[in-house]
Amino acid sequence: MPPKALLVLSFDTAAAHCAAALVSGDQILGAMSEPLLKGQAERLIPMLEEVLTGAGKSWSDLDLIAVGIGPGNFTGVRIAVSAARGLALSLGVPAVGVSVFEALAFGTTGRITIARDARRGMVFSQMFEDGSPVGDPSMSEGVADDAVIDPVKIAFCAVGKDGGVPPAPLYLRSADAALPSDPPPTMLP
Repeated sequence: MPPKALLVLSFDTAAAHCAAALVSGDQILGAMSEPLLKGQAERLIPMLEEVLTGAGKSWSDLDLIAVGIGPGNFTGVRIAVSAARGLALSLGVPAVGVSVFEALAFGTTGRITIARDARRGMVFSQMFEDGSPVGDPSMSEGVADDAVIDPVKIAFCAVGKDGGVPPAPLYLRSADAALPSDPPPTMLP
């Protein structure tokens, strides 16, 4: 008898979208994606519940959580990674992070470079050969498309990865936040 196919819930909020999928083996049981400039934190869990319910599954049925770890929008990446880690802890299942590059390179053959818009005239990129990374991701000058990442590809990539390490954001640029220019308030005793 073949081993049971893992039931994987995957999602991504690293760009101006909220996307989720439920996969078992090579079957796509459900998938949703909505363009969102903001509000991913409020939309993510209800979307995950809709995907689960639509497939007749519940949180307790899950074997694995897969999450897009970026690079992408700083806040969006943190929303997804935090949600994945929290869900994994509460459900007692592993969570696996999948980079945008890994998801876009999934199923490709030959040598390719995956590039994503990093805004401000920059691109994030990484080279792959037959779907496996060749070197580290980087940021350089240029322009690239900013396609929505397919959460199904995130799920498929996650199945083959080590679930022993919690997902962490993949940042290639430092945060845009700046320290305040005003002096800190004086604390009274």
